[in-house]
Amino acid sequence: MPRFRLIITLLCMGFLFTTLPARADSDDDLAELRGKLGNEWVEVRNDRKRNIRTWIKQEDQKRFRSFKVEATLEGSLENYVHIMLDFDNYHKWYWEVLESRLLKKVSATEYYLYFRHRTPHGVPPRDAVLHATVEPQSRSRNSITMTVKAEPEFIAPKAGTVRMVAEDMTVRFTPLPGNRVKVDAEGYVDPGGLIPAWANNYVQRAAPYSIMVGMQRMLENRDPAANRTPLPFPVLNYGDLSFR
Repeated sequence: MPRFRLIITLLCMGFLFTTLPARADSDDDLAELRGKLGNEWVEVRNDRKRNIRTWIKQEDQKRFRSFKVEATLEGSLENYVHIMLDFDNYHKWYWEVLESRLLKKVSATEYYLYFRHRTPHGVPPRDAVLHATVEPQSRSRNSITMTVKAEPEFIAPKAGTVRMVAEDMTVRFTPLPGNRVKVDAEGYVDPGGLIPAWANNYVQRAAPYSIMVGMQRMLENRDPAANRTPLPFPVLNYGDLSFR
């Protein structure tokens, strides 16, 4: 039994160091990772150059930490919506996604998605089925909100793959002057199976920042032709008549 536990621990440590940035190596970071958080948000990172801030907290009755991120990114709201609805290309920018695809389109604002996440050799691969709903803009609300919730039972699990228990989040996009977009997101991830809490907590800590950077880079490198597909609902940028 001790030998088995040692093997599992080494595999999970491999998951951490294969998929995460090296900046967690400092004594301060490791001490913070092992510390006990409460129900109040604690700031993790404030990147003034990129205008990205992240927080974490430990909610009661939850296995792992929750996360929050605020960012002000360059680009139009319309372009960001194109990226968010381009489900087949999340592997180009989203945190450790190897495969993503649309399983079912219920309506213009409701979708079921499939994600498969990268793991190192020896660690069972993780996948997730997500139910995504979009709340478009209205005359009284200039933001667009996407809510994503894991639906583990939507399709049968694959042999040898661990289905994630939660990959839940709410993301709000608000157009700003100067061709910018404010992004506010909160979420919670539970990868299921056997993963040390400190390893998954670091994912919660690092992934939101990485996702915001990836989204900005995706917009900067995006082929303009990719935006020619009509969006399934109206999107108004800052300054449009409806919001004056």
